[in-house]
Amino acid sequence: MVKKMIRSAGKFDVIVIGAGHAGVEAALAAARMGAKTIMFSINLDSVAMMPCNPSIGGTGKGHLVREIDALGGEMGLNIDRSMIQCKMLNKTKGPAVHSLRAQADKNKYHSEMKRVIENTDNLFLRQAEVTDIVIENKQVLGIKTSTGSFFEGKTVVLASGTYLGGKVFIGNSVFSSGPNGLAPANKLTESLLENEISIRRFKTGTPARINKRTINFEKMIEQYGDSDIEPFSFLTEKIDIEQELCWLSYTNTSTHNIINQNIHLSAMFSGNIEGVGPRYCPSIEDKIYRFADKDRHQLFIEPEGLDTNEMYVQGMSTSLPEEIQIEFMKSIPGLEDVEMMRPAYAIEYDCIDPLQLNLSLEFKDINGLFSAGQSNGSSGYEEAAAQGLIAGINAVQKIKNEEPLILDRSEAYIGVLIDDLVTKGTDEPYRMMTSRSEYRLILRQDNADIRLTRKGFALGLASALRLEKLEEKEKSMVLEMERLKETKIRAEFINPVLEKLNSTVVKDSMTMLDLLKRPELNYENLAAIDIDRPELNRDVMKECEIQIKYTGYISKQLAQINKFKALENKYLPQNIDYSQIDGLRLEARQKLNDIKPLSIGQASRISGVSPADISVLMVYIEQMRRTNSNV
Repeated sequence: MVKKMIRSAGKFDVIVIGAGHAGVEAALAAARMGAKTIMFSINLDSVAMMPCNPSIGGTGKGHLVREIDALGGEMGLNIDRSMIQCKMLNKTKGPAVHSLRAQADKNKYHSEMKRVIENTDNLFLRQAEVTDIVIENKQVLGIKTSTGSFFEGKTVVLASGTYLGGKVFIGNSVFSSGPNGLAPANKLTESLLENEISIRRFKTGTPARINKRTINFEKMIEQYGDSDIEPFSFLTEKIDIEQELCWLSYTNTSTHNIINQNIHLSAMFSGNIEGVGPRYCPSIEDKIYRFADKDRHQLFIEPEGLDTNEMYVQGMSTSLPEEIQIEFMKSIPGLEDVEMMRPAYAIEYDCIDPLQLNLSLEFKDINGLFSAGQSNGSSGYEEAAAQGLIAGINAVQKIKNEEPLILDRSEAYIGVLIDDLVTKGTDEPYRMMTSRSEYRLILRQDNADIRLTRKGFALGLASALRLEKLEEKEKSMVLEMERLKETKIRAEFINPVLEKLNSTVVKDSMTMLDLLKRPELNYENLAAIDIDRPELNRDVMKECEIQIKYTGYISKQLAQINKFKALENKYLPQNIDYSQIDGLRLEARQKLNDIKPLSIGQASRISGVSPADISVLMVYIEQMRRTNSNV
């Protein structure tokens, strides 16, 4: 009992357990919103550490980073400060799937984030292992550390990453460890179980690191960053750096033969690993086993930073023994004389079942306890940071007795991520992809500020400078759209340009707006005839061009969102006993009672709830409404 404990080592509004990408965003958000916040890390050298790929962004993930930034988070600013190469992915496709990805100097990413944390008011950083979350009568009261110290907290955010019960596998070698050789958190799981929190076992892995001096880059294909870097943060004006090269190589039949001959030594195939791994990031042995028809697989060789010779071998996650790792790497062009500096490994860890959470990321049955990141069964730095930001915001909203920030699926990729986790659950580490979003043409990474910055500002998280920049951007867009409608160019000036671009010539004058509707035309190749164009920043031109080219598709998607909102706004009372509703199937009754959806819309996305069940629910809610209106 807390009453019998020794005196408190400190009183805080928000306690954050873990200082990875979820923890730092949660702690920074809470502190910036005025809450007295403490963040615990087993080792301060692991603050915002990148134990796997030294990169931020990627397909779908870049959208999350932009949204974190638009709300007032730190990840976008931090990667802008620490990137060593950057490129926009999927540029040949439509703007809905354009995604920024940057290689980071991993040590600088850590040190820059730690510097920000150390200089943030209301935020305290402490090195200690949290062993217990203290809960009484379903109310969180604080935490205990391995030294027996008790810290009082009005709210607690669990952001334990892959440290919880961490176990590392390299061949037949199995040992207790957190990521990157750091200490695991071996006692906290017991505290969670004692409080009736459902735990599952997941696994992930990371490739080997190799010595740059032992690589023959002449046998590899150079991979360049974009010549004109687009920043992640809406606050960053320009990034002008000398970018580092990455390289591309491939496995071959010799590589595959070595792996197949030794696949029984892999921890994944020997049965030593119990946890479920990420489907979208398989080990090299898994890829070769599952895709036996392919005679090669890509490997990207990427620098870990400017102050190290360590190189990351993307695409080569494995749990094979070290000697086999070295043998098959030496069969790869350019790696014949490679020196391995850190072996690849698989790591197994405990995480919670996210179906136990509300959309605010607070536990349904434990008042004041939130969870975020890989402890919720997701994978990736970006997914973790997005959840951490929302958990930190909502911990403060809880203390203030104000409504939580809940972003729905039509508002943000963050909304898709959280709704998928807490409504559908996950049986494997969850990864964000653009295909998970039904409204991805509206939820582009370029308009994240338009969608979310006012929400962040209203919470006291996004700064006045962010709001000012957004308003300037929106004003410029309005003025530019008016100019494009009014600016007419005569045919004799247009046609020479159209002929050069293999675009159909015209007989009469055309407005700049109508010209920009053509897929092959853009601001850049029309500059010669658009002589009165004012000086515009890249973001304004991009927004205007997208609005013009995709106006029909955008209108259709907005209509779909209106239908979606209609169901999301049909709220369900939280005290409904679904077992008493006639017409609902047994599975639906059980699932609805477990998850307690907020709305008909959320109920419709629960696995095991059919369209027929939703029809029954809608009739039931209408009957309740009529009964109450007659009282």
